[in-house]
Amino acid sequence: MSINRRTLIKGALSTSALLGATTLSHSPLAGQARREAGSVAGGKTFKRITVEEFFITPELAFAQQKLLAQKPADEPGFTQFFGTTMKSLAAKGAEGNMERMMDIGELRLAAMDRDGIDMQLLSLMSPGVQVYDARQGSDLAQTVNEQLASAVQRHPDRFAGLATVAPQDPSGAAKELERAVTKLGMKGLMINSHTKGEFLDEEKYWVILEKAQQLDVPIYIHPRTPAPDMVKPFQKYFGLEAAAFGFNIDTSLHALRLILGGVFEEFPKLKIVLGHMGEGIPFWLPRIDHKMALFHSLQPPQRSLHKKPSEYFLDNFYITTSGMNYEHPLMLSHSVVGPDRILFAVDYPAEEAEEPVRMMDAAPISTADKEKIYHLNAEKLFRLS
Repeated sequence: MSINRRTLIKGALSTSALLGATTLSHSPLAGQARREAGSVAGGKTFKRITVEEFFITPELAFAQQKLLAQKPADEPGFTQFFGTTMKSLAAKGAEGNMERMMDIGELRLAAMDRDGIDMQLLSLMSPGVQVYDARQGSDLAQTVNEQLASAVQRHPDRFAGLATVAPQDPSGAAKELERAVTKLGMKGLMINSHTKGEFLDEEKYWVILEKAQQLDVPIYIHPRTPAPDMVKPFQKYFGLEAAAFGFNIDTSLHALRLILGGVFEEFPKLKIVLGHMGEGIPFWLPRIDHKMALFHSLQPPQRSLHKKPSEYFLDNFYITTSGMNYEHPLMLSHSVVGPDRILFAVDYPAEEAEEPVRMMDAAPISTADKEKIYHLNAEKLFRLS
């Protein structure tokens, strides 16, 4: 059995996924339901905004299936991991998962109300449109942005969106980012790490970074399976190339390449967001500073850097709690990065909100810091009303 077009259409049509409005969020009982669902810590019921929550459109699902069938040689991580995962889900009769991923309506709102989530910042499921050729990726990105904008318009108090672009066409991606922000109301940009093995520190992509700085919107760098040149050693053990380890290795490498490549010398006001408590970088910052100082003394960097790597990270990066529902990583990040640069995220529908809410409510930090992490930082960074 395979997840074919008929199954995908059935899943899409059985929900409100991109088809018309639902009245749930505008019901007079909706606000009360959210307040009652939200847990209470120290006598305080928190407003909660989650900023790494994904969806997929039927068009993207169809395109993914077609591409996976072709087994593209330039996408070994995507081909093996996503192909195996989709087949396994189909064999287990898990079409409901696809239904949840396609939904930007009633199912999602019900889950948010159940777990006390006031708003989700939505983005297209990784790897987005970055696995296609430039023309197809650009066309899909425009369609996704328009569909997401429509969903946000139906539920402006519950949803906001991050734009999708195709970096395969850098100048076209910059133009689509401007359209998505200025015409469609997107709050930033989601880039799913490498594009055909290339990272945003390559100067041909700087037109995208320049546009993000000009528009004053953040770029969220989300993981995907490692680049073709580095994925093979992960693939001996299924899943290692994905969320178990490979995702954060590829994304943390991407972030450090931005720093060491002089991106923030060129674009000092550029804001980058990393999920999963900063993809491990907060733990490594002192060692990165120490060793890069040594290596730069032996061979000067290609572009002059006027700060330590840690200083760029603390000045230009924000991190989120997505998928890291554990006290110790939170407390390390709270100490290293500070409460003003941590945002709350769940990674729905891959994850449910109950556990991260419980972790954050119980965390040994002040109520004021919880307010920052839960919603104030997101409201400021993404300009959410």
